[in-house]
Amino acid sequence: MRIGHDPGVGGAHDSAPAPADRVLGSAKLARIARRPLAYIALTKPRVIELLLVATIPTMLLADRGHVDIRLILATLFGGWMGAASANTLNCVADADIDKVMKRTAKRPLARDAVPTSHAFVFGVALGIGSFAWLWWQANLLSGLLVIATILFYVFVYTLGLKRRTAQNVVWGGAAGCMPALVGWSAVTGTIGWPALALFGVIFFWTPPHTWALAMRYKEDYRAAGVPMLPVVATEQAVTKQIVIYTWLTVLTTLALVPATGVIYAAVALVAGAWFLLMAHQLYSGVRRGESVKPLRLFLQSNNYLAVVFCGLAVDSVLGWTTLGEVFFG
Repeated sequence: MRIGHDPGVGGAHDSAPAPADRVLGSAKLARIARRPLAYIALTKPRVIELLLVATIPTMLLADRGHVDIRLILATLFGGWMGAASANTLNCVADADIDKVMKRTAKRPLARDAVPTSHAFVFGVALGIGSFAWLWWQANLLSGLLVIATILFYVFVYTLGLKRRTAQNVVWGGAAGCMPALVGWSAVTGTIGWPALALFGVIFFWTPPHTWALAMRYKEDYRAAGVPMLPVVATEQAVTKQIVIYTWLTVLTTLALVPATGVIYAAVALVAGAWFLLMAHQLYSGVRRGESVKPLRLFLQSNNYLAVVFCGLAVDSVLGWTTLGEVFFG
């Protein structure tokens, strides 16, 4: 051994952490990162996609032929805070059943990743922030509509309807339609009939979209004591209701045609025929006793809504003469 040279003391090797230290450091960083990610998960980011799908085309239609990027971005941010608030408070209210259902067992409150009291404060703060932001950047009506959406989603749907009636998503789904009203009011300061038509599109689209998912996870809902329609009715009855609401969705998209141009009309017709075909195929398969895949309709219904609203956005930006003006002067 060479006296005076200890590789463990002094020299360049002193600054290199031991393997155990590196492992502990990585674990600490992972714990630090998990907390903000858990708060983000409380807002259900994927659900907020509907906000983008509904708000932007509605605003473009309200200001047909023009694009106000500043107002659109400001409204999206305020709407995002409002939706994040509603979703977070929904997680607080549903923490008990989220632990029971396999589909929701990994949500932050179900696995105790965030204290419930902290999640509640976070949700309330987001709601207040959304109201203040929209009042400042758009107008008071937009801010009030966001607050109404949050209160409706939490108290009427989550606490009132969800665990009591199979019609929960029919009436509770109205909260998901509000971005259309918020977007229109941000531009005009009012609520016009096209905004109500777009509200109706999402309102009628929500039941077939949600029931298709519930057919796939009905045992989860049954275990949690949530009386979703697929839990309390036969598959044939459920798919018949899906067909009815799909027809109502498509017809409501066509009701908007007088306020739009030929591009939207064509997209609404083609996409509507496709959506109806999928719904009827599901219903026919159930009636024949075949093995069906309702989750396919759930996923494709997202694509349907996105296609229709994208068609509306393109049509509105181009600002061509509306069909209502062509036929009615």
